[in-house]
Amino acid sequence: MTLDLHGGTALITGASSGLGVEFARRFAARGSNLVLVARRVDRLEALAAELRASTHVDVEVVPADLGVAGAAAALRDEIDRRGIRITSLINNAGFGSHIAFDQADPARTRSEIQLNVVTLVELTRAFLPQLLQGRGALVTVASTAAYQPTPGMAVYGATKAFVLSFTEALWAEARGTDLRVLAVSPGSTKTEFFDVVGSDAASVGRQQTSAQVIDTAFRELDRAHGAPSVISGTRNHLLALGTRLLSRRALARTSARLLGEVRLGQR
Repeated sequence: MTLDLHGGTALITGASSGLGVEFARRFAARGSNLVLVARRVDRLEALAAELRASTHVDVEVVPADLGVAGAAAALRDEIDRRGIRITSLINNAGFGSHIAFDQADPARTRSEIQLNVVTLVELTRAFLPQLLQGRGALVTVASTAAYQPTPGMAVYGATKAFVLSFTEALWAEARGTDLRVLAVSPGSTKTEFFDVVGSDAASVGRQQTSAQVIDTAFRELDRAHGAPSVISGTRNHLLALGTRLLSRRALARTSARLLGEVRLGQR
């Protein structure tokens, strides 16, 4: 059963690149109006112009830094001021760092937690009453990093484990409503993510394209009784399931090797 998004409005965070751009194109192709949010206004405006021309949907651009405290409330106020009602929310914005925890910049760590967890939760809470009135979707972008500890990316992996658990819980709470809730977990994907991370060591295995990840998400969203979460890519799915066969000790050590053997106390 295809998810009918025509005439609704999707709020997409992190919409200036990668998965956010592909989410915007897919929602617009299904007739959904858009609110695009990210820091890089030039990229948002270029995407908005493309989508208005190709699909004729309404596209609003809201430049915002969601990695600061109070960002969710400020965004909600701005959307209210513009008189927009949100029917779908795509919590896509997020970033990671590849560095030993004792070497990480505390301000960057706070921003990572703020963006990946706090703003995501606050945005979900802020728009949930509107989402429950329509027939849209609440989608969060988790990661295959959510399925095991990630030495060298300790904070990132922990935030994505939170996102996965949080979304699956909301999926259960949303049963009996028309809102479809899904956490999609990409593995290594061809986006700007690794430019921000600052290390190729975090890129493990073959990379998927953004289109492949969004294909996976929409296949699940189009199911009348879809799962609470989905892993993009058969190989990624098998690897994530395989983590259940290892002890936590073995899993942490294996992840450490894959991610470059980052250690505390080394500079």
